[in-house]
Amino acid sequence: MRCIHSLTCMFFALTEYTDIAVSCGTQTINLAIQVCPILYTGYNESLLILNQMADPLCRGTLDATANPPVVRFSFPLRQADACGSNFLTTSAAGTGVFSDFSNIQTVNVSGVVRSYDPTVGTVTYNAELKYFYSCSYPLEYLINNTEVDVSSSSIAVKDNNGSFISTLSMQLFKDVNYTTPLVMGPLGLELRTRIYVQVIAANLTSQYHVLLDRCYASISPLPSNSTFFNLFVPCSRDQMTIMLENGNSQRARFSFPAFRFIEQQNQTVATYYLHCITRLCEIATCTQFMQCRRKRDTQTTTMKGGVSDSTLLTSGPIRTQADTPLATNEGAMASAQKNSAGGASVGMAIALAVLVIVGTVAALMAVSFYRKLKMMR
Repeated sequence: MRCIHSLTCMFFALTEYTDIAVSCGTQTINLAIQVCPILYTGYNESLLILNQMADPLCRGTLDATANPPVVRFSFPLRQADACGSNFLTTSAAGTGVFSDFSNIQTVNVSGVVRSYDPTVGTVTYNAELKYFYSCSYPLEYLINNTEVDVSSSSIAVKDNNGSFISTLSMQLFKDVNYTTPLVMGPLGLELRTRIYVQVIAANLTSQYHVLLDRCYASISPLPSNSTFFNLFVPCSRDQMTIMLENGNSQRARFSFPAFRFIEQQNQTVATYYLHCITRLCEIATCTQFMQCRRKRDTQTTTMKGGVSDSTLLTSGPIRTQADTPLATNEGAMASAQKNSAGGASVGMAIALAVLVIVGTVAALMAVSFYRKLKMMR
């Protein structure tokens, strides 16, 4: 190629930190290695080997349309056929919004692209090229039922951070078959209306399942400094929450009846937000995470402090209306208490009148008896 003789190529041949761009996707990892330094060193795209794999599907292809030109590698994000990439899963205690969990996992996918020197003889004048890549994916996320914000990919020489959050979404339904989306009008839902929740992973590599660790509602769209109520946590759930599917596939389902927070009791329409801490677990290890794994109990209280560095999404509001039958009953109870109080007053008046009459009669009888006794004397 003509770039080998250009000043641009000479510049790139001396560059060490921007020769490779790493894109950590949800299904594939993509590498783009600038071709000018490769040509300057005496190689071409066919002499770059990914993780010493001879598979043609793991070879790079030249993209001369890019500026500058690059050699592109693209391989699936699956342990079975990720072109020899190394998968390393690490665990650490959770912090911030995940502080109730002692085992928060991250998977790191790494490897190297090396040059193959075809020189035959005792010595060579070609330098060895090595391009290291690394993608780190957290496996625990805080999600909700509205939008997903994903940061753009960045260029890296040795490593890069990826996220599966773009594959996750939460949806609310009104039926147990999860066919009719739940639509909340301006007046909100009636109390005790059952809400069916589904968290699903779309376009996610097949080696992971969706496992809900904890779901809770909070008055504020941001759980920090907000009263919240746990629908379920590891080893415990609210008695009104029904778990339908969790950790067995790339979707999780549960339901709960609409409620409202006591501090919102004077509001005609009560609004709160739903949040779920979601774990992506490898199929072989999901079972162990379905066991009791909490670090400490969590109860209905006020959460203080910030959230962790993990992606935080603001949920759409759930609105509940005042329970009309309950209000009617309260009015009836108040009326009954009023009538009861009125009836008690009337009863006391009658009793007092009877006592006065009886007293008067007793006094007259006493006077009459006294006169008869005096006449007999």
